Amino acid sequence: MKTTPILACASLAAAVSAFVIPQARDTASNSSTTINDTAILNLALTLEHLESAFYSGALSTFTADDFTNDGLPVWARGRFEQIASHEQAHVQLLTSTLGSSAVQSCNYSFPYTSPSSFAALAQVLSGVGVAAYAGAAQYLTNKDYISTAASILATEARHASWIAGPVNKANPWSGPYDTPLTFNSAYTLGAQFITSCPSSNPSLPVKSFPSLTLSNTTLGQVSVVTAGNNVTVEGQYVAFFSGLSTTFVQVQNGQIIIPSNGMGTSYAVLTSGNSSAVDSSITAGVVVLQFPYDSTGGSETNARMDMVEDMM
Repeated sequence: MKTTPILACASLAAAVSAFVIPQARDTASNSSTTINDTAILNLALTLEHLESAFYSGALSTFTADDFTNDGLPVWARGRFEQIASHEQAHVQLLTSTLGSSAVQSCNYSFPYTSPSSFAALAQVLSGVGVAAYAGAAQYLTNKDYISTAASILATEARHASWIAGPVNKANPWSGPYDTPLTFNSAYTLGAQFITSCPSSNPSLPVKSFPSLTLSNTTLGQVSVVTAGNNVTVEGQYVAFFSGLSTTFVQVQNGQIIIPSNGMGTSYAVLTSGNSSAVDSSITAGVVVLQFPYDSTGGSETNARMDMVEDMM
């Protein structure tokens, strides 16, 4: 792993680990809408609309030559076209299921400037889609909806693995379990790309958290923690979600030490305690973290070599 100077390590609290599944509140503070099957499917549809617009927009912007000239494999654009059609199918299915209650597509702004930056963001968004379905599944009551959501989740996971592995030469998975995210955490990650929505869209029982920034995301190293909206960070905890495990690190002197056990994709939020990371206790977030590792679980440098060798 890359190294940076360690500052005041002795004064920083040790990490506390727990095996928990992030849970959402029954309702969000900014809405009287109850979290029921319709609300859950509409949150899923909100993210599917976003993904559909993301892929179709990039494919209409960049040609096949643009993809290969930017260093992406010759077959990458064709597969992205297939993903785009999958996302549109997900939109159509959820819209048909919800009928007149379905949310409509919004206006979006995505910060990609090239096929490679599009592919990098696709890796993040596909992972968020998997995390959102995994986190919401426990709240569905209609068995037909559960089967439908599971089918979509499986396809989203295949997208995420393909984009991370063959396309971006990164880890195709992060361990034996994917990471479930709470409703608000998943929405926070998606909402940053939404510029406006139709006023006729039904209210969703979700909200966006204030921003959270970590100055350094290197395993075992010191990171300065800052949050938006004048959120106090001192004494609070940064919770790191990885699979079904959550690691809590207390903020002292505005700093934490990044846990040394991260592998692949993790998510971090600021929370008021070290025993749970439910939506009601999360005060800022969400940070997406990437911790590369090779086929033997080795270092970032070895991971880069392993990824090259895998393509030979």
